[in-house]
Amino acid sequence: MKDKKIIFSGIQPSGNLTLGNYLGAIINWIPRQDEYNCIYSIVDLHALTVRQNPAELRQKTRSLLALYIACGLDPDKNVLFVQSHNGAHAELAWILNCYTYTGELSRMTQFKEKSQSHADNINAGLFTYPVLMAADILLYQTDLVPVGHDQKQHLEITRDIAQRFNNIYGEVFTVPEAYIPEVGARIMSLQQPENKMSKSDENPNNYISLLDSPNTIVKKFKRAVTDSERIIRYDEKDKPGISNLMSIYASVVGKSYKEIEEEFQGKGYGDFKQRVGEAVAETLKPIQEKHRELMADKGYLDNIMKDGAERAENLSYRTLRKVYKKIGLVPRG
Repeated sequence: MKDKKIIFSGIQPSGNLTLGNYLGAIINWIPRQDEYNCIYSIVDLHALTVRQNPAELRQKTRSLLALYIACGLDPDKNVLFVQSHNGAHAELAWILNCYTYTGELSRMTQFKEKSQSHADNINAGLFTYPVLMAADILLYQTDLVPVGHDQKQHLEITRDIAQRFNNIYGEVFTVPEAYIPEVGARIMSLQQPENKMSKSDENPNNYISLLDSPNTIVKKFKRAVTDSERIIRYDEKDKPGISNLMSIYASVVGKSYKEIEEEFQGKGYGDFKQRVGEAVAETLKPIQEKHRELMADKGYLDNIMKDGAERAENLSYRTLRKVYKKIGLVPRG
């Protein structure tokens, strides 16, 4: 496995995978399949920090796996698995809890934000969430972790935990680095273009779900916030709304901002929004068709989950056995 660098990433099966996830992350994972050993987990245990509808969580877990594949992730080239199917994640998380300080966890920005938005359910899992994330990463001797701005703090605490453990017991864990792709569109909210498009957003008009119908996609773009200037020009500071739409359009049709400005010279925002919506719907159509095909084949998805879990276990238990030995736990016979 170590002939190539290892990339690990995980996405929760809660919320709706968005155009932002696709253009900002997943589309950049496809060419990495041959360059790196890639491990992509559906992190369902992380989703439990917020109360979930059980049936819905199961359905969304399968749907996310199908979307991974429909977007172009090859199950033969990548390890695709469900986090809860590999008990090593929870086992290592408990051990790492004993090497993580409460002061470190209390400084996590995401804990503070989620505590405010879920004031009726500030649970211990929400507090120790970064430790489980550290276990996810360190189990696989991960070299690189694709991170957005909101996850940089969690990667830093992962590095701190790994270095602390290594300082006590020797070189047990690979200390991961952030992976910043060379090209990656930063897609913003359609209604609040100063904020990143988020799959956990409570307002569905803020994001394009990868499974939105073509009519829904066009309607959402028609409602997108722009400005009063009526000129299609890229200016992230003074025209964040129209600049975000231009960024999306550029990503799906492969044109430069200058080419887009020329294409829509003399035309209004209505024409531009319509075209962006149609272009996005065209881009997502084959993904949606493949997703429907995969969701209809439960046996195939079950086999992918089973195979992915076995491959993940084989890799992670090498690390876990080493950890157990280092800290003095008696090996299982």
